[in-house]
Amino acid sequence: MPVHPIEDTVDLLVVGGGTAGLVGAHTAAALGARTVLVEHGRTGGDCLWTGCVPSKALLAAASAAASARRASSLGVDVGEVRVEFARVRAHVRAAITAVQPKDSPEALEKAGVSVLTGSAVFTGPDTARIGERSVRFSAALLATGADPAMPPIDGMETIEPLTSETLWDVEELPRRLVVLGGGPIGCELGQAFARLGSAVTVVDGSDRLLEPEDPDAAALVAAALQRDGAQLRLGSQGVRIEPGVLHLDDGTALPFDRLLVAVGRRPRTTGLGLDAAGVDLDDDGSVTLDAALRTTNRRIWAAGDVTGPPFFTHTAGMHGSVAASNAVLGLARRIDPVVPRVTFTSPEVASVGLSPAEAAGSGCTVRRVEHAAVDRAVAEGETEGFTSLVLDRRHRVVGAVVVGPRAGETLGELTLAVRQRLTAGDLAGTTHAYPTYDDAIVDAALDDVRARLANPLVRGALRAAVWVRGRLRGGQRSER
Repeated sequence: MPVHPIEDTVDLLVVGGGTAGLVGAHTAAALGARTVLVEHGRTGGDCLWTGCVPSKALLAAASAAASARRASSLGVDVGEVRVEFARVRAHVRAAITAVQPKDSPEALEKAGVSVLTGSAVFTGPDTARIGERSVRFSAALLATGADPAMPPIDGMETIEPLTSETLWDVEELPRRLVVLGGGPIGCELGQAFARLGSAVTVVDGSDRLLEPEDPDAAALVAAALQRDGAQLRLGSQGVRIEPGVLHLDDGTALPFDRLLVAVGRRPRTTGLGLDAAGVDLDDDGSVTLDAALRTTNRRIWAAGDVTGPPFFTHTAGMHGSVAASNAVLGLARRIDPVVPRVTFTSPEVASVGLSPAEAAGSGCTVRRVEHAAVDRAVAEGETEGFTSLVLDRRHRVVGAVVVGPRAGETLGELTLAVRQRLTAGDLAGTTHAYPTYDDAIVDAALDDVRARLANPLVRGALRAAVWVRGRLRGGQRSER
């Protein structure tokens, strides 16, 4: 039974039970609002069922296989590495099962949120229909997420392509897997399946992987994928599909047993009655918003993937909280512009703020430390990577890139540094545990401090200070 009976009017109607909707509903209920969440399927959304949780569980299994294969380089022989895909799938399902209770209807109701199963359709600027029930709302939060995009390739309708949503139903490890898309999802899943034993080919129309990321970072990921056995067909696009064969625009024919499409996502906005609600859409199909996540209907806010890129769980959660508090309290909080991102390949690629490429010509300085100079990386034999700090004219951290093991964990400190406008001196003056990969942060910051100390004017002032100090000490000795 719902905690609150559904009344004619609710304070906040949340449409969608993914991350943005869950966080938004919890936030509103905690603020004392009568909150109703509507979800047509399973609460938890893409992150729990088809995204973050299952993909990272799959990556963990793939990483274990790769680590076993390279163990001999550390003096440990493990023999032949054998992957049992059924047990890998069981591990993935177990991870979902362990996380699911936190996102369940029971957890929502315990927090004071009433949960309805069904599809919500707006019937006016402040009304919606859920099945046979009509609800009037003081405010609403649209959090319906996004679907995998499908490229317009001739013959796609003749096969059953896999996507990040349907991949988890595959019962046998594909012998030959072609991945369309060299972005984060394509690279993560492509590398995982290559490590588990599939013959993987990644196809992308760009001339490199991970197009928005630092080129050197992308090159390291490309090299890692190839070491793991994946083939890369970059600068090529699929133009036609026959059963079991993808034809590229350069004339290449790629045979496959399964085809995984990972070319992006499109916001879910169809069938919601947004016209009746007066909610406009942008050209890319995402909901039109102001800086406080309000739509063109002043009663309706939106958060998560339905608002367009970046399609990150952490932004969905943060924006869900901001939108819900704005909606029920009448605030105008703006979203945080500092958004970290991580591609969970091996090596991981973690970025925040201004990129080194964007720093060129902006008066910013880039301080880069190769992980070959980081003691922890040397000890673990994981030296392919680097850490870059982007510093403005006042030596404040305005961006960072980290490539290497657990780069996503390292990025937390750098995200805080960007948000709090910390300087290289702040980082260098903070005691860090040793030995860790975070040593690269300290070394990069120290490089900047030393460069400033090497400035002729600064060196002259320092020498003068040392000379004066020496004279004062000499005078004190003579007085004794």
